[in-house]
Amino acid sequence: MPGLEDRRATLPEDAATERLDRALARAFPDVSRSRLQDLIRAGQVCRDGAVSRDPSAKVGPGAELAVVIPAAVAPEPVAQALDLAIVYEDDDLIVIDKPAGLVVHPAPGHESGTLVNGLIAHCGESLSGIGGVRRPGIVHRIDKDTSGLLVVAKNDLAHAGLTAQFADHGRTGPLERAYLALAWGVPEPRAGTIAANLARSVRNREKIAVVRGEGGRHAITHYRVEAVLGAEAPVALVRCTLETGRTHQIRVHLSHRGHPLLGDAVYGGAFKTKAGRLGPAARAALGTLGRQALHASVLGFAHPRTGDTLHFESPLPADLQALVTALRDGA
Repeated sequence: MPGLEDRRATLPEDAATERLDRALARAFPDVSRSRLQDLIRAGQVCRDGAVSRDPSAKVGPGAELAVVIPAAVAPEPVAQALDLAIVYEDDDLIVIDKPAGLVVHPAPGHESGTLVNGLIAHCGESLSGIGGVRRPGIVHRIDKDTSGLLVVAKNDLAHAGLTAQFADHGRTGPLERAYLALAWGVPEPRAGTIAANLARSVRNREKIAVVRGEGGRHAITHYRVEAVLGAEAPVALVRCTLETGRTHQIRVHLSHRGHPLLGDAVYGGAFKTKAGRLGPAARAALGTLGRQALHASVLGFAHPRTGDTLHFESPLPADLQALVTALRDGA
């Protein structure tokens, strides 16, 4: 049929028994595993001539696999021209320095004006169908009110390669993510690791909470105090690197240690009175900030096609730099 691609593969006689989605990902490395899982559930995959709708079904040596790949469906979000801060771009991926306030992908309450809308306008057809209808090309995200670097895939090969690196969290490859944060007080010791499981709060579904014991999702943040600013109300400039990438991870981990981020209305509400102990210029800069003081400053990864290590750094944006300057000057 027009627009359909019928692809077939036979597993080697010495192949190990594994999940159907993994076997397909090995057979068709240019198609992302998430897309293959969707195709399996949609009945577009056959194993030994029979339709299989279970991505976890086991397949073994000699299995005949066939997958029908429909033509890419245009993303639902509309194209909207945005002034994107493009740090790097090639045929496979694009690295963006996201400003605070920009939502990454459409969601209830944010159906337009998102980074995805801008990417569709900029990249056009290349994003179609990659990573899902609502999140074309997105392999990781940062909060609306967090600024900084993120990478977007422009085709299935890049999406699969980048997704695998983010899932591995840099354990076996060059993936690196570092953030700069301004936190109330000074963490002690001044360099260390926070390991605390995270889950959706049962009291407030908008918040993430630390979970005691075995519950929640494993989460690890490494931190180092870069500078101590201010005197009456000390503030630490903290560099955080992620070993895992959970929702609100840095914000929750530092708050759990008693050092919430400046400007964080969700996790730092109890520290609002500390702002009154800052100098006039610092108070004004914090009031203007209007968001959590968090910036994705470093992003590194292996290029999914060439294997070359790419490394990008983003300086503090003007709002955070103004706050740092005021705090450092004691003004």
